[in-house]
Amino acid sequence: MGTIRLQQDRLKWASQAAAAAWGAFDVQLVIYASLLAGMGLLMAYTNSYEAGVSPLASDSTFARGLVWAGLAIIAFLFAAAFDYRWLKTFAWPLYFVNLGLLVLSLAIGTGVGGTARWVTIAGMQFQFSELAKVLMAVVLANWMSSRESRVSGLLTIVGAAALIAPPIVLVAMQPDLGTSLVFGAMLMGTLFISGASIRWLSVAAAAIVAAIPFAWTYVLRDYQKQRLISFLDPTADPQGSGYHVIQSMIAVGSGGLFGKGLTNGTQNQLDFLPVQSTDFVFSILAEELGFVGAIVVFLLFAALIWRILLAAWHSEDAFGLAFAGAIASMIIFQVLVNVGMTIGIMPVTGIPLPFITHGGASLISIALGLGVLQSINLRQVRPKW
Repeated sequence: MGTIRLQQDRLKWASQAAAAAWGAFDVQLVIYASLLAGMGLLMAYTNSYEAGVSPLASDSTFARGLVWAGLAIIAFLFAAAFDYRWLKTFAWPLYFVNLGLLVLSLAIGTGVGGTARWVTIAGMQFQFSELAKVLMAVVLANWMSSRESRVSGLLTIVGAAALIAPPIVLVAMQPDLGTSLVFGAMLMGTLFISGASIRWLSVAAAAIVAAIPFAWTYVLRDYQKQRLISFLDPTADPQGSGYHVIQSMIAVGSGGLFGKGLTNGTQNQLDFLPVQSTDFVFSILAEELGFVGAIVVFLLFAALIWRILLAAWHSEDAFGLAFAGAIASMIIFQVLVNVGMTIGIMPVTGIPLPFITHGGASLISIALGLGVLQSINLRQVRPKW
């Protein structure tokens, strides 16, 4: 009888654990992310028309987007099923794998104008610097959780900065200024949400500002400097460095309240705006779906960030808190900079718009990050006897 009772107790505990875990599953996070990914597929659909290719053709932007979306779903489910607490054990190996992938990108990567950003895998291009964002979120979260009692100290901030410095340098060598800036935003967001000293964070911010003249002289390349200059006055070189911004502002402004309709955007379909499926995808969204479509996207991002921050607040350990802070700051920074550059209030840096920009690396990386957050949600709840 004792054995039977023990088995019954185990079954009862297992059923309670399963019920508790399902109750902790954040359905809203999945819904908001799925709707944003759906908006990205709509933009891939309209950009397939612009390229003169049937959206259903195997080589169309839309078809590739469907493939990447399917892979992103698999990545999300895998990360959600994986116990995130093991990431603390694997944090250091993941860090060195991350550095190795970035070095590999420099060695064999290809890109426009001599850049080394994309590595071809099974006929599809993948950008390891996008995966590096999520891996660094794991590393930073592990660092902060290992120093939970000393999180406000200067050494904690210096150590976190030292960890993220090599990836920043390797990505800057590709060169990819935008992603380097994203790493910096993730660092500050992780430190802030983890409770690092505001005083030392202010000192770090002041040091970054003080380093701008050095970066301008010795780090930035000529075309990067020209982008920053043209941001201040795009009309100074309307056929050169200012062309993208001018055409983007025309697209955004011409969309009006409800837009011109999907596949009816003139800036897109007549090919006035370059890189409309990546850097300037928001311009096409605003032109074809209008102000209302843009507001819907902003509201979805706001709702998604809210769910990420809820995961942070509900987390029972410092790792979950720090990881959620890194993912939230990564998404917020990318949205602000990408949208800002399309309307002329931010310099053009090539930062993708999460979920909306066409590209598998960005979508899969975000899916992995959200999957880890879901894993954190699922493993915070314990059954009550």
